[in-house]
Amino acid sequence: MGNTSLGFIEISGVVAAVDALDIMCKTSGVELATWERKLGGRLVTIVVRGDVSSVTEAVEAAAQKAIKKPVAQGVIANPHSEIIRLVELSASRFMNKETEMSTLDAQTIQEV
Repeated sequence: MGNTSLGFIEISGVVAAVDALDIMCKTSGVELATWERKLGGRLVTIVVRGDVSSVTEAVEAAAQKAIKKPVAQGVIANPHSEIIRLVELSASRFMNKETEMSTLDAQTIQEV
């Protein structure tokens, strides 16, 4: 993640979070780093990465245009290695869940 900035949007609801992520990705050259759902998906944190100007533009656009007003938002221009580690830990949990779901889907298809 060298020389990468991180942008955060915390918003109420999964649908609003997906909308905000869509806005961020379409606005500038950012990519999803990870996301966290809390309170059963009632509060979702989206983390994107890219260069400073792209991340800033993406977060500001999502804050203005998303279907719900974000609870919180922020940009970290040059994140400390501990912040990067935290985001990577979150991303690894996210990827493990995705892999588990793919395995379950493959098992279901084989059973049918």
